[in-house]
Amino acid sequence: MTTVAFTIMDQNRDGFIDKEDLRDTFAALGRINVKNEELEAMVKEAPGPINFTVFLTMFGEKLKGTDPEETILHAFKVFDTEGKGFVKADFIKEKLMTQADRFSEEEVKQMFAAFPPDVCGNLDYRNLCYVITHGEEKD
Repeated sequence: MTTVAFTIMDQNRDGFIDKEDLRDTFAALGRINVKNEELEAMVKEAPGPINFTVFLTMFGEKLKGTDPEETILHAFKVFDTEGKGFVKADFIKEKLMTQADRFSEEEVKQMFAAFPPDVCGNLDYRNLCYVITHGEEKD
């Protein structure tokens, strides 16, 4: 979902969300007269340029308290039949691209760029869930 949101907001498809992207997003939603100060305040919430990783962190910070980490972990555990805390990245890619709100190849690439699988091709979903619910990576 966050990948889709980022892709929708990155109107010019340059890999970053800036004031013009926000203005275009608001316009697409029917809000045309957004003040420049309002857009600047939104962009200033980020510690730097808003790429996918920064967006995901900010999104996670805004979502704190919405779904408990345990709820999101439980969703991934359905695929983790051995209880190891990770799932095969290829399996998750296939599910993301063929089920429900389907991801594009580019959206999957962006997700794996932010949360790369390990050398064995495993996705650490516990860390991913932590970032979604807490807004920053564990050490």
